[in-house]
Amino acid sequence: MDDRESDWPAVKLTALRLGRRLGMLVPASQPHRWSFVHIVPSSGPDDVAALRGGRARNDAARSFRVTHWEFEADRLEGYDHDLGAVRLRHAEAADEAELLDVLREWRLRPEDFEQSWDTVNM
Repeated sequence: MDDRESDWPAVKLTALRLGRRLGMLVPASQPHRWSFVHIVPSSGPDDVAALRGGRARNDAARSFRVTHWEFEADRLEGYDHDLGAVRLRHAEAADEAELLDVLREWRLRPEDFEQSWDTVNM
């Protein structure tokens, strides 16, 4: 196992390699705002084909988009979550090593990320 690989809990690294988004809540700039960072793994035609076949494709060579968003908390109910949304920062990572570099620069720990649907329950 690569030293950088050991920085990730196995279940979360596997989720990223399977193309699953991870996210975490972070402190917002003001009390009435809600803020999170999410990691979006790249996907391509092989992923689409795998999904059609009812499976997810494991790919240790994915790239990633990391974005820090902030929303007005009272606009999160309903369907238009983009109202009042502000993208605070954004980074592209060509691979898992660069992803760790981004997280270190942003002072975020890999173990604090969750499946994106679990982040609102924290």
